Amino acid sequence: MTATIPAGRRYTPLEMLARLVAFDTVSSKSNIPLIDFVEDYLAGWGVSSVRFPNASGDKVALFATVGPQDRGGVVLSGHTDVVPVTGQAWSRDPFTLHVENGRAYGRGAVDMKAFVALGLALVPDFLAAELKTPIHLFLSYDEEVTCLGVVDGIAAMGKTLPRPRAVIVGEPTSLDIADAHKGVRTFHTSITGFAAHSSKPHLGASAVHAGALLAAELDAMQEEAKLNPDKSGRFDPPYDTIHVGSFEGGIARNILADRAELLWEIRTLPGSDPEAGPARFASLAEKVLRRMRTTAPSSAIETAISSDVPGLAPEPGSEAERLAMRLSGRNHTIAVAYATEAGHFQRAGLPTVVCGPGSIDQAHQPDEYITLEQLGAGEAFMRRLMAECRN
Repeated sequence: MTATIPAGRRYTPLEMLARLVAFDTVSSKSNIPLIDFVEDYLAGWGVSSVRFPNASGDKVALFATVGPQDRGGVVLSGHTDVVPVTGQAWSRDPFTLHVENGRAYGRGAVDMKAFVALGLALVPDFLAAELKTPIHLFLSYDEEVTCLGVVDGIAAMGKTLPRPRAVIVGEPTSLDIADAHKGVRTFHTSITGFAAHSSKPHLGASAVHAGALLAAELDAMQEEAKLNPDKSGRFDPPYDTIHVGSFEGGIARNILADRAELLWEIRTLPGSDPEAGPARFASLAEKVLRRMRTTAPSSAIETAISSDVPGLAPEPGSEAERLAMRLSGRNHTIAVAYATEAGHFQRAGLPTVVCGPGSIDQAHQPDEYITLEQLGAGEAFMRRLMAECRN
C-alpha cells in the first residue's frame, strides 16, 4: 500500500529560487532565516532535518533525507551563503529574482542557490517516487569564506547520520563533471617589531623589513613552483600558486615599523604537499625573528591559518563519477580553477564530484544570473537522479 504523503506547499524550481534569492545570506550575515524557511518547507512534506550550528550560533548547516532513513544514498550539497554586492554596479535589486530574456538574475542565482532550489522544489516528486536509495539534501554556510560550514555535518556521517554512497556538490559547471580542483590554504602573519628612529636602527627592529623578507621568500617559492608544472594539462595555471594579497605596516618613513601584517595564500595541485610551503615559510620566519631579537628581544612573528580547503583529486570510476556521468550524459571529466567543499567530503572517504547547472563565469558578478535553459537542464538532471534512486 502506498504511504500517504503530507501535502506541503509546492514550488516550481524558479519559484523556489526566487524565495532563496530573497534571503540576504552574504557570508558576513546569518543564514538562519533561510534555514528556518527550508526547515519549515521540508516539515510540511513530512521530511525531518538536522541542524549543525556554528560555534557562535548565528549560522547553521542543514541535513535532510528524502527516502529510506536506514541507509546511505546520494548527497546533493550546496552552500547557502553568497558573496557581497557592495561596490558592484547592479542594474536591479540583487535580492529580488528578476527574469528577463531567458535569464534569472539575482545574487546567488547561479552560485549556487539554483542547485539548492532544484533539490528542494523536487522534494514532493522524490517522495512520490518511493525511493529505494535515499536522496540527502545538505545545505552549508561560509563556503565563500572558509568552506568550513560542511565539516560538522560530514563528521556525523556514518555516526548519527547515514554514510552516503556518493556526493554531488552542485557548484556551477554547466553540468560538466569536475573531479579535480586545487586546495587552498590562507594565512595571516602578524609581525611585532620595536619602534626606533631610522637613524639608529640598532635600537629597534623593523617589522616591515621582516615582512619584506618573508614576502620575498613567498615570491621565490612561486617562481620555483613554475618549474614543476602539472603535466596533465588540466589546470590553468598548471602549478601551485603563492600569493601575498595584503602587506601593511609602519607609520612614517623615518620610524622603524613596530608592526606589520601579511595576508597570503597557497593553492596546491592535487598531489602536492600542502604542508611544504607553510613549513618553508615558518623556517625562514624563525631565522628572521632571531635576527630581530638581537636588537629587540620583544619581537614576534605569528602565523595563523585563516582557512584550509582541501583539494579534490581525481578518482576515476568512483560511484559519484559514474552516477554523474549517467545523469548528465557526459563521458568525460574536467578540472576547475576554483576551490569547493568537495575536498572535505573526499577527505572523509566519500566519493565526490562537482556538478551543477549554470556557468561559473556569471558567479560573483553584478547582475549575476543563471539561464532558464540551464535551470531546466538541472531539473532534468534531478529527475534522472530520482529515477536512478527508485531502483
